[in-house]
Amino acid sequence: MNTTQELKGKVALVTGATRGLGYAIAGGLAAAGATVIVSSRKEEACVSAARAIVRDTGGIAEPLALHVGKWDAIETAVEHIVTRFGKLDVVVNNAGIAPLSPTLESVSESLFDKTIEVNLKGPFRLMAVAGARMSAAGGGSIINISSIGAVRPSPPEAMYAASKNGLNALTMAFAQEYAPRVRVNCIMPGGFATDMAADWDDEFIGKITDRLPAGRLGHPDEIAGLVVHLAGDRAGYTTGAVIPVDGGRTAVY
Repeated sequence: MNTTQELKGKVALVTGATRGLGYAIAGGLAAAGATVIVSSRKEEACVSAARAIVRDTGGIAEPLALHVGKWDAIETAVEHIVTRFGKLDVVVNNAGIAPLSPTLESVSESLFDKTIEVNLKGPFRLMAVAGARMSAAGGGSIINISSIGAVRPSPPEAMYAASKNGLNALTMAFAQEYAPRVRVNCIMPGGFATDMAADWDDEFIGKITDRLPAGRLGHPDEIAGLVVHLAGDRAGYTTGAVIPVDGGRTAVY
């Protein structure tokens, strides 16, 4: 647990925060002193996750149901946060879906559109709305959670990889749009041992880890710590960066 309280006084929104890396990120921000808005589509999941984060970190976390694929809902959510807390300092675009397809020809138009809607369109709109308000207020930090698949794609994850590669590009564009007041950065995780990896068998994990210099899956705290850093003042010279956190995968193939 972070004990430095380096984010004390900051207000942070984390999308897709009720499980996996998003939950770990929200917990890390709360432990570092931020007031965290725990967001996902289902209100009951947000309430449960926020309570658990408060219990485990002693920090402040509040739930907010938000479907990031709904364009108009994003501005409403941002306005609610600013009205409720007086500001919004940090946004973590983590919400996403990762459908796999047996063949690329079998991909339906509706699934393709849904993947782009959640993984790319939603983050674009949230960066635009939140970034404008952060800039007007004097500053802020936006952190996008992409995937190493964006630069190391395989056919089954083509839609997901394409959407995350687009998120990498948006990171660099928005870093320029709201400079110098708002910093925008991106993290590309590799394989991580979250609750969503609980069903992976040893053979599948071996395929991920055997060629990695790190030789293992990542721990969620290893992403959360980087997010806390990027959200804080110590990362003041870091913007427009796309950072792989993948156990060295990009170094070897």
